[in-house]
Amino acid sequence: MNFFGQDPKYFFLAALFSLCSLRVQATTDDAKAATLAKQNACLGCHAVDKKVVGPGFQAVAKKYATDPAASAFLKNKILKGGSGSWGVVPMPANAKLSDADVSLLTGWILRGAPSAN
Repeated sequence: MNFFGQDPKYFFLAALFSLCSLRVQATTDDAKAATLAKQNACLGCHAVDKKVVGPGFQAVAKKYATDPAASAFLKNKILKGGSGSWGVVPMPANAKLSDADVSLLTGWILRGAPSAN
């Protein structure tokens, strides 16, 4: 007998639980990334949805949405800083961040810096 073939509601329940666990992980990562952004003064120059000194994170996500090299590019930009991508004001380097922290921030930014709420 097929377990899922017998009653499709079990399949849908299993799928729902899987999706819920993914959402919990994303929410946890989003909260960690937002905390990292605050602790490392990212929010002094960037906001989620508007330009401050640098672009808003949602604008960054939109600009690089179809770029397969975006993650590597943004990791490099966060670690080494630079200027030219969004104007002449330079972004300072954040070389003290670990690779894991930079990856977490980069993923969060490329998703438009979603709120953990």
